[in-house]
Amino acid sequence: MTPDILCIGAVLWDIIGRTPAPMQAGQDVPGRITRLPGGVALNIAMTLARMGLRPAALCSIGRDGAGNELIAACEALGLDMTLAHRSADPTDVYMAIEGAGGLIAAIADAHSLERAGGAILAPLLDGRLGSAGRPYQGMIALDGNLTTDLLAEIAASPAFAAADLRLAPASPGKAERLAPLLPHPRATLYVNLIEANVLAGRTHDTAQAAAQDLILRGAQRVLVTDGAKPCALAGKGMATLTAQPPSITPRRITGAGDTFMAAHIAAERRGQSGEIALQAALAAAATYVSGIDP
Repeated sequence: MTPDILCIGAVLWDIIGRTPAPMQAGQDVPGRITRLPGGVALNIAMTLARMGLRPAALCSIGRDGAGNELIAACEALGLDMTLAHRSADPTDVYMAIEGAGGLIAAIADAHSLERAGGAILAPLLDGRLGSAGRPYQGMIALDGNLTTDLLAEIAASPAFAAADLRLAPASPGKAERLAPLLPHPRATLYVNLIEANVLAGRTHDTAQAAAQDLILRGAQRVLVTDGAKPCALAGKGMATLTAQPPSITPRRITGAGDTFMAAHIAAERRGQSGEIALQAALAAAATYVSGIDP
């Protein structure tokens, strides 16, 4: 069965320690530690699957026990994992600590994905999904955990020329990796204000200003979030839209941006657009951050 969307990038185990108490470096506090399937590409895919879509993952997963468990867990969540690259490297892991509703620190071990490089893209080049002469024309969610060189290759590759690209930087430290893809004629960038400022090379105080600056710098369409402050959607030849997120008490942070992105994609696939799609994405992200499971 043809997938509704390809999710390319990090698929790994999330190990998250959460406490309702404020934390500082060096503190030892009580809380809960969870181990769940995660990674930017997978978080997007899982949300899309919950919304009734059929996502397939192009990623790298180890041929170890942790990898086998991860494949099984993803398939149980409704993801198509048949195109995943299986690596000799250990399965990737993300570890984070959250306190009082905010991220304290995180480490992403994505060595399997980085070493796999272009091997994860084989289905888009060897005819299974497309090729340089017959490019894939569907929707692709692409995350910035791929290496700088690979993202630059994707930006120039004819195999991606016809795709509806949805870009997520993964973290502020990786935001600049997506710069070569911004001029892609069918690319939409999803970033928070910090990531937008990294890409813009200057500091903006609002999502609206950052989004408009990125359009002036060559991006085609940009959505910028700013936590509880208004988000913005800007694009070439369109008026900039802003919207205020719902007021909630945050109980978790990791995965919020991925949920927002997936919900916006799902809304647009339903035929919604503009402010309606933006409000749908904000509502989904608010529900997630408040700790309410679907």
